[in-house]
Amino acid sequence: MDYTGYTSLNFTHHDRVLTVSIDSGAPLNAVTEALHHELSTVFTRVQNDDDCDIVVLTGEGAGFCAGGDMSWFQSMIDDESKFRAIAPDAKKIVFSLLELEKPLICRLNGPAAGLGASIALLSDIIIASEDAVIGDPHVRMGLVAGDGGAVIWPQLIGYARAKEFLLTGDMIPASQAAEWGLINYAVPTDDLDDKVDEMINRLRRNPRWAVRWTKTAVNLTLKEVANQVMDAAIAYEIATNAMADHQEAVSAFIEKRAPEFTGK
Repeated sequence: MDYTGYTSLNFTHHDRVLTVSIDSGAPLNAVTEALHHELSTVFTRVQNDDDCDIVVLTGEGAGFCAGGDMSWFQSMIDDESKFRAIAPDAKKIVFSLLELEKPLICRLNGPAAGLGASIALLSDIIIASEDAVIGDPHVRMGLVAGDGGAVIWPQLIGYARAKEFLLTGDMIPASQAAEWGLINYAVPTDDLDDKVDEMINRLRRNPRWAVRWTKTAVNLTLKEVANQVMDAAIAYEIATNAMADHQEAVSAFIEKRAPEFTGK
């Protein structure tokens, strides 16, 4: 499979395992416009890659994917049509993850926030460094969690806990996330690769199509939930992009100060 043209994702094939590494160029691999678009196409391409049976998703450097890049956020405040234009890609990211038949292991090597948390949690097996944190702080940025958080969090940890963390935007240490079942494992950083390799070997011992189609069957319900939630969640997020509180959140983050929200 030809992955040339991707600028924010790196690809490595080894022994029928494809590793996809997020490398956006922003701090902690924050989501840029380029990364957002590439995430909307990559999982469909991976599905059609005849050279791999198992996929590992991770981040380069110290971060997995730490939410939206502030300069990109500001550009979409300045030109609201840019935010509306990314809605189709936002849906493609979620649905292409759910339609990927090959088992997807998330190697959570660092902070995962916002969309970064969504793509991690929409993976099949999430193995994290115990130093990692995960959360969906959309609300802290004055936005609705429209990129998959409202879909997947309640399915993993129930509505009570999901609402708590989607409405507060608080980040969760990997060890706590594993205890609650939000992720599968939290291991010492030095053991992360060994644990991922162990899981790869456990998966590859089983017949390829039995594994793929069992995953496909399990994801049918998740696709139904996504069909019910995504359009409304994205529409609400588009509305909040135009609000003053979102601009204040972005300005406060850039200026490294506490935001002063007005409810507008």
